[in-house]
Amino acid sequence: MTSAAKTKGFTHLHVHTEYSMLDGAARLDDLFEHAHELGMDSMATTDHGFLFGAFDFWNRARNAGIKPIIGVEAYLTPGTARQDRTRVKFADGGRDDVSGGGAYTHMTLLAETTEGMHNLFRASSRASLEGQLYKPRMDRELLNTYGKGLIATTGCPSGEIQTRLRLGQYREALDAAAEFRDIFGAENFYCELMDHGLGIEKQVTQDLLRLAKELNLPLVATNDLHYTRAEDAKAHAALLCVQSGSTLQDPKRFKFDADEFYLKSPAEMRELFRDFPEACDNTLEIAERCNVEFDTSANYMPDFPCPPGENEESWFIKEVEAGLHYRFPDGVPDEVRKQAEYEQGIIIQMGFPGYFLVVADFINWAKNNGIRVGPGRGSGAGSMVAYAMRITDLNPLEHDLIFERFLNPDRVSMPDFDVDFDDRRRSEVIHYVTEKYGEDRVAMIVTYGTIKAKQALKDSSRVLGYPFSTGEKLTKAMPPDIMGKGISLQDVYDKDAKRYSEAEELRELLATDEDSAKVFDTAQGLEGLKRQWGVHAAGVIMSSHDLIDVIPIMRREQDGQVITQFDYPTCEGLGLIKMDFLGLRNLTIISDALENIEANRQETLDLETLQIDDAASYELLARGDTLGVFQLDGGPMRQLLKMMQPDHFEHISAVLALYRPGPMGANSHINYALRKNGQQEVTPIHPELAEPLAEILDTTYGLIVYQEQVMAIAQKVAGYSLGEADILRRAMGKKKKAELDRQYATFHQGMLDNGYSESAVKALWDILLPFSDYAFNKAHTAAYGLVSYWTAYLKAHYPQEYMAALLTSVGDDKDKLALYLNECRRMGITVLPPDVNESALNFTPVGRDIRFGMGAVRNVGANVVQAMVDTRQEKGRFTSFHDFLKKVPAVVCNKRTVDSMIKAGAFDDLGHGRRALSMIHEEAIDATVSVKRQEAAGQFDLFGGIGMEEEDPSAELTVAIPDVPEWERRDKLNFERDMLGLYVSDHPLRGLDEVLGQLADSSVQSLLDEDGKPDGAIVTVAGMITSVQRKVAKTSGNAYARIELEDRTGSMEVMFFGKVYAPIASLLAEDLIVTIKGRLQRRDDGSVTISAQEMKIPDIDAEGQQGPIVLSLPEHRATERTLRELEGILLNHRGEAEVRINLACRGKDVLMRLSPRLRVNPNPALFGDLKVLFGPACLERAS
Repeated sequence: MTSAAKTKGFTHLHVHTEYSMLDGAARLDDLFEHAHELGMDSMATTDHGFLFGAFDFWNRARNAGIKPIIGVEAYLTPGTARQDRTRVKFADGGRDDVSGGGAYTHMTLLAETTEGMHNLFRASSRASLEGQLYKPRMDRELLNTYGKGLIATTGCPSGEIQTRLRLGQYREALDAAAEFRDIFGAENFYCELMDHGLGIEKQVTQDLLRLAKELNLPLVATNDLHYTRAEDAKAHAALLCVQSGSTLQDPKRFKFDADEFYLKSPAEMRELFRDFPEACDNTLEIAERCNVEFDTSANYMPDFPCPPGENEESWFIKEVEAGLHYRFPDGVPDEVRKQAEYEQGIIIQMGFPGYFLVVADFINWAKNNGIRVGPGRGSGAGSMVAYAMRITDLNPLEHDLIFERFLNPDRVSMPDFDVDFDDRRRSEVIHYVTEKYGEDRVAMIVTYGTIKAKQALKDSSRVLGYPFSTGEKLTKAMPPDIMGKGISLQDVYDKDAKRYSEAEELRELLATDEDSAKVFDTAQGLEGLKRQWGVHAAGVIMSSHDLIDVIPIMRREQDGQVITQFDYPTCEGLGLIKMDFLGLRNLTIISDALENIEANRQETLDLETLQIDDAASYELLARGDTLGVFQLDGGPMRQLLKMMQPDHFEHISAVLALYRPGPMGANSHINYALRKNGQQEVTPIHPELAEPLAEILDTTYGLIVYQEQVMAIAQKVAGYSLGEADILRRAMGKKKKAELDRQYATFHQGMLDNGYSESAVKALWDILLPFSDYAFNKAHTAAYGLVSYWTAYLKAHYPQEYMAALLTSVGDDKDKLALYLNECRRMGITVLPPDVNESALNFTPVGRDIRFGMGAVRNVGANVVQAMVDTRQEKGRFTSFHDFLKKVPAVVCNKRTVDSMIKAGAFDDLGHGRRALSMIHEEAIDATVSVKRQEAAGQFDLFGGIGMEEEDPSAELTVAIPDVPEWERRDKLNFERDMLGLYVSDHPLRGLDEVLGQLADSSVQSLLDEDGKPDGAIVTVAGMITSVQRKVAKTSGNAYARIELEDRTGSMEVMFFGKVYAPIASLLAEDLIVTIKGRLQRRDDGSVTISAQEMKIPDIDAEGQQGPIVLSLPEHRATERTLRELEGILLNHRGEAEVRINLACRGKDVLMRLSPRLRVNPNPALFGDLKVLFGPACLERAS
């Protein structure tokens, strides 16, 4: 390095990137770009405690021409062992003492060599695995063990040495510094100088320099960088508020006391430390010393333990052969064997036999242990070898699935099987692989949650102190997400952005509303930053080496789960392989349904061998009766099925591929349905292509639906191999012009060579290109289509058993529960209330009915239900309430538990009234419990053998059940709803479906549905108010109310504000039947509410009758003749509504009730007859 460069340059060695979550706001690409602008060519990363960003930083820095230095700002125990959770104070506590209330100090560590970097990974991992106390803490032992190859500094003002100096403990600070110097070596331990103009730094600077001189420590200057440019300080302050949940106006908020934490230029740093030029020179020296590499060519595929005398390859071949005979017991067809041998060759050539053995092993372990496994998902279902080894359950040749879509010999990439398991037992499979391959080699995978555009607006609105509605107004003005992807805030003003034109409404709002513009401005600084780390829902890393030697790992505090510190793309780049263990709730439902079938019908069903040609199942699909059928559950999907009339498995696979934004945007789903039923002509893409493409496109009526079709077409007409065709498919999906032009040239030439004309080439390419975006992976829809078919088959043939399993699976979601209970009613299945003699924990089929699960009752735990069921099996059915109390163990005799069961109707079949039992249950339990205690103490044994066996000592302690009338219907149902979350034995709105249906334009369930009416739609609902909460807004002091409205399909929240609330405030009451018109509000979190605009109370009472009909007559019209005619009219319209006559006599009105014999069914015909007889003004509304 020239001396001129040395006196001018500088390297930042204390840098917090976006990976210091909610604390670092320096985005990597900005950071490197700005470093170049300022003339710097090297930089370190030292994020807090973890090395989340180490590889990303290293990779992006090198691509940007910056030399990367990998480090960490470590948390260090205050002299204690890392496992010791004792708090330590160097003095008497307070702000100047050890951080975290005595938990940790800080130290900057940098990796000089690759070995040093791996030592840093190990130390960081063990700090989290063994030293966690608020933060992952290293101790002296770890520094001694893993200090080789590391450069360390005295750290920031929270370091141990500065903390001692601040407290006036110079001698102790000197000893600590000397100890660290001895651990790392004299040339590897630096005295770190910082100057952000803070008092906390200035007060120790003199002592720090004295100490460095005394110990001969070299100096190094740093800037505690948290954001890239000086003007980013505002965004960083907002980010800290997001972290601490405070607002920028809060004087007590967590904040930095200066605005100096940005990427300063070498000139600024040298000016700042002009008295210590060597401190700046040393940054360059350290940068030159540090050289680390990541090995991106390694392969840590887990090793499969083969039987003696076998290696992975030989055992793999034998397992495939055995599997083929298992799948084809009557002999393996030639085309199957040919495909299997071809695949084996590729798998062996690519080095993946071990991978297939590992996956097949844990899947078959699960199957052999009664854990249901999905039939496959994703492209893996295209493999015949996977089918033979029972990894998947579809014969790929029967469904035109392509192996190269999964493993492409022309493009080396890791195979990736995603495997679905019964949701409840997924953890058992993960436990099995952890035990088998070693817990040091298996870990879950970290994910980083970034702050997305809408979240940034909401966070920004909150930290600026605006009400929730400000952020909501902005997010509502954002263009809607397309296929789960939203528009970024940067694109709102970027004219070249793809969706720029859609953001017009948002730009208008920002131009006219100053507050919104402020929020937007701050949100831009937050968007894209890392918010927090989480855990990948399904991914598990399995390695042939201990993970701690490859990457940094950590432990999640809540449950001790070991997790990688690198995300999956990074792990994959370093040669680690992921297996996806997904929990699929529908497999749990299927498992439960099969158990129900066995218990209720004594039949055993094997889905693996089930034929996929059952007529009743396809009829169910064609009727659209697919509520509760996997993937075919939604309203619009049911409409599409009715239109399509599926009668073959291929149609299920197609409907799943077509019911997506892309194909629906091109109207493919409707075209497919019309063509299938002969209502639209099937036109070839080009006359020359009609015949060659027939076998590829005939199954989908000439439409391109699947990616496999795109590949098969390229192979057939342009001479591609399937491997090349897979690369073509990927290129079409990515839309990169250079790659597409290259592919077009090959495709064009290939077709010309096969004798096709220019016009045929162009016609085909122009159709293939947009459709490659929409086309879906058939391997996935066929495999998942199989689960859809299984659930449809179960619903068609075993409705009680299937619906019971479905109800069990949604037990915690009362909206879904109400939806499926309604479906049961529609299917003619009665769902009976819980019953102590018949209910188990979950919903169970009982003959042709379903019995409510006892576990769904409030205050009744699984242990109580288990004890009850065990007692029933051991001592027989309960014959009375007292018999129940006598037989069950003490754990069941809890007053709240028994009261809840009474109110839920669990004792109805024993012949007792609910109200009577509720009155005496406490007394009865007290008596029973004292007897049980005495029995436990052996006190009744004294009478044994003296002829008293007949006398049951508890018999005379029974409490008499009073003979009192039952609760009113409404009270009884409300108690039931309190205990079960919904009405079961009856519904207060029973009999009113038609009347309420006429008053509303939407049912509650249709609004809760994701595919229901859009946000902002004006809707009218009718139902009963089940709860009312009155509130006062904190900011404005205005009163408002939140009510729960329920109809027969479900319940939802309705809000009444300001002017709408005031006039009806006194009317709002539980059990009131109302119609409400209002604006539908769909929140980003998925919740749906109505903001009410008006409420009416219709003339219906809760007992199901419409209010009385009142006839107003002047006295002279009430002649015998007209009254006889009136009687005839009323008898013609018999019903349940009372009729009253308001007779206008001289001086006063007389109101008369007519006999119940003359009750009517109010309808327009009746009103017409009455008006003919008495004139148009005769009908009054009931007051």
